[in-house]
Amino acid sequence: MIKAIFDKEKALNSVLYVAHRLKRRDFHKIFKILYFADRHHIAEWGTPITGDTYIAMDAGPVPSRIYDMFKIVRGDSYIQDTEDLGSFFAIEGWMYVAPKQNPDLIKLSDSDISSLDWALDTYGNMTYDEIKEKSHDTAWRSTAKDFAISLEDIAREAGLDNDGVNYVLENCQIQKALN
Repeated sequence: MIKAIFDKEKALNSVLYVAHRLKRRDFHKIFKILYFADRHHIAEWGTPITGDTYIAMDAGPVPSRIYDMFKIVRGDSYIQDTEDLGSFFAIEGWMYVAPKQNPDLIKLSDSDISSLDWALDTYGNMTYDEIKEKSHDTAWRSTAKDFAISLEDIAREAGLDNDGVNYVLENCQIQKALN
């Protein structure tokens, strides 16, 4: 399975961008907004924003590395906060993200921001059940519980045909070769 390269700075600033714009800043809502933004960016530009791997969990797709960052800040990870993630946001009430900083918009491209805004406008006011239902798409349903949703399935869910999917996968291979 071909994976995108995780971009920690984009992921962190995407979280801050989304958290500053949501009324309900719980893990679930942030995870789903990021999923829809990544999916939209794939459809429009051939690459995800965050590069995170989405796991098919009970409540829908969950960005693995971002979830790990949340657990580190919350204090229930086996990994210590050696990168000072807690200076960017706090976790309150076990599942609510409280941003401590504004996003560094230099770290996000215009297309990243456009896709994040699109996801916020489209899904930001949905209830837990509504956004959960929307995220239980074909990509999620075709993946075994607690396994990674393939980038190919996310690209197909975004509406790409075989040529579009191949373009996304080639972009990921080029990124890996350049790093």
